[in-house]
Amino acid sequence: MQLRTVSELLSQNISIPEVEVKGWVRTFRANRFIALNDGSTINNIQCVVDFENTDEALLKRITTGAAMHIKGELVESQGKGQKVEINVSSIEILGDSDPETFPIQPKKHSFEFLRENAHLRTRTNTFSAVMRLRSALSFAIHKYFNENGFYYMHAPIITGSDAEGAGEMFRVTNLDDKNPPLNDEGRVDYKEDFFGKETNLTVSGQLEAETYAMSLGKVYTFGPTFRAENSNTSRHLSEFWMIEPEVAFMDLAGNMDLAEDFMKSVLSYVLENNHEDLEFLDKRLQDEDKTKPQAERNDMSLIEKLKFVTENNFKRVSYTEAIDILRSCKPNKKKKFKYIINEWGADLQSEHERFLVEKHFKCPVILFDYPANIKAFYMRLNEDGKTVRAMDILFPGIGEMVGGSQREERLDVLKEKMKALDIDEKELWWYLDLRKYGTAVHSGFGLGFERLVMFATGMSNIRDVIPFPRTPQNAEF
Repeated sequence: MQLRTVSELLSQNISIPEVEVKGWVRTFRANRFIALNDGSTINNIQCVVDFENTDEALLKRITTGAAMHIKGELVESQGKGQKVEINVSSIEILGDSDPETFPIQPKKHSFEFLRENAHLRTRTNTFSAVMRLRSALSFAIHKYFNENGFYYMHAPIITGSDAEGAGEMFRVTNLDDKNPPLNDEGRVDYKEDFFGKETNLTVSGQLEAETYAMSLGKVYTFGPTFRAENSNTSRHLSEFWMIEPEVAFMDLAGNMDLAEDFMKSVLSYVLENNHEDLEFLDKRLQDEDKTKPQAERNDMSLIEKLKFVTENNFKRVSYTEAIDILRSCKPNKKKKFKYIINEWGADLQSEHERFLVEKHFKCPVILFDYPANIKAFYMRLNEDGKTVRAMDILFPGIGEMVGGSQREERLDVLKEKMKALDIDEKELWWYLDLRKYGTAVHSGFGLGFERLVMFATGMSNIRDVIPFPRTPQNAEF
């Protein structure tokens, strides 16, 4: 007898004399009906027990959370809500569950409570759906790049450079914490450290990806990155995953084309392949909205938001044009924005980005040509000397989703920008070499994976879209 998944059994339209399935008990009612789930689908399969001919001691061990091996006949369901069910012929309890202490009971739990029990929270419908979608999105990302001629590159996790210039990095060292070696200035001598220099956990794989793009043509990284920012907001993690493609001989326009096609492809994949999980999360979001004041409710359902991206062309707007629109819009004039836009050069906030997408253009927006002084050193300087060939993609409900640029390929200009920002050329000599040997136009972008998962699932806290969140004062599990 072949072991089947719950998903396989629920897709059947015929009776099968003998089936077997393994999973965990979600509920057991009336000493007769087991709702069994194995993680393959958000739906449970009902297993009907002949309690009159089943040992009473065994029935008492069938509790929420218990792992079970069930054999029986798959038949047309007598009840509502499912097409088929299993008439149980034998039950083996693989692992008991203590009903008094098992934390995931068949009732509504707060997300904060579930974060405290992150090792068990995927036993709930919400988190099993979120993590299946996370897995599907990961697959769709690799599938897209593979089908479009990209090579997957593993960027180093330990690095001696700060790609973003943020300075908020986790130090990597094996020096004696009580008695570290000191240099002549009385500071820690990192020449005595494991790598012979000060090293950190990476904030981005972009710079290393550029080196490979300039020989392999099209590459992408998809791996963990780290920020030591002491922030406890719903949008920050200390450990998160980044997708960063880099392409040689591609300018900013090509970069925007690639990013738009990529985002549409990845979200179309989950719309086509994860409809059950999306429908459940869509309903969850709508039910949550009903408890909020009218002004705080979502304008679109979850599935509508995804189709808003996949079915609309992205509007391309310069930063300068966007500032003019925002400066003269009603929310700005009536001071309803938290951050008022007064002049060119302002760093746009989420409220501004969402206004452009949701109210003004009513489609996803790509902003480009940002002021140089609010963007990173590696972005190509425009001929006006004050803007760079940067681009951000803005989505409804979340604001910035993707950030990228055409990279500065001119050695002299890059050196001047690094000098102005006090970036040591010796630390990035290898990056400068790319501009000395066969330099060419090249571009790329970065996408925070958890932000994408938040958008695709409708979850409002980034800690709920990664298996085990790492945040300040929290490294449990």
